[in-house]
Formats: sequence, C-alpha cells, structure tokens
Amino acid sequence: MFILQFEHPVMSFEKWKKVFDSDPLGRQKSGVRAYRISCPADNGSYVIGELEFDSEGEAQEFLVRLRALWQNVQGKLIENSRGRVVEVVEQKAL
Repeated sequence: MFILQFEHPVMSFEKWKKVFDSDPLGRQKSGVRAYRISCPADNGSYVIGELEFDSEGEAQEFLVRLRALWQNVQGKLIENSRGRVVEVVEQKAL
C-alpha cells in the first residue's frame, strides 16, 4: 500500500474543506482507497492529509495533479504545500 502524504497551512479550514469535499481531482476514479485528514491539536489552520493507494504509480500521478491544483489556490486558500508518496512497510493494530 502507498500513501500520498500532504500538508499545508490553510487560510480557512471551512473553505479548504468545501474544496476538498467537492473532490476536484476525482479521488475514487484516481485510485484513492481511503483518506485521513488531520490537524495538529493546537492548530486548526494546518492540514495534514493521507490518501491511500494500491500502487505507487497511482499515488505519484495523483501527486502531480494535486501539485497543479495547489498552484491555482496558492496564497488564496493554502500556503507552502508539501507532498510525498511513502510505502507502508508494516501496519499492525494493537
């Protein structure tokens, strides 16, 4: 399993969430199996996301499209976005 991790400050979490929920890149059609959105406990204006994919190729392709989207909203909705693809090498529920 591969995870596309992203994070960035947001101008307004509510506005950011509306855009995220509108799904402009078609997550399911792009291979996203699940996702998780988090904010630091002490900062609701910072978003950390994890999108789960079956393949590295799907995750890398989505990251390219996500970076293009970020360019359109940089300075208006988000700032200083970072993203990367990681492979899950072990996972265990305790």
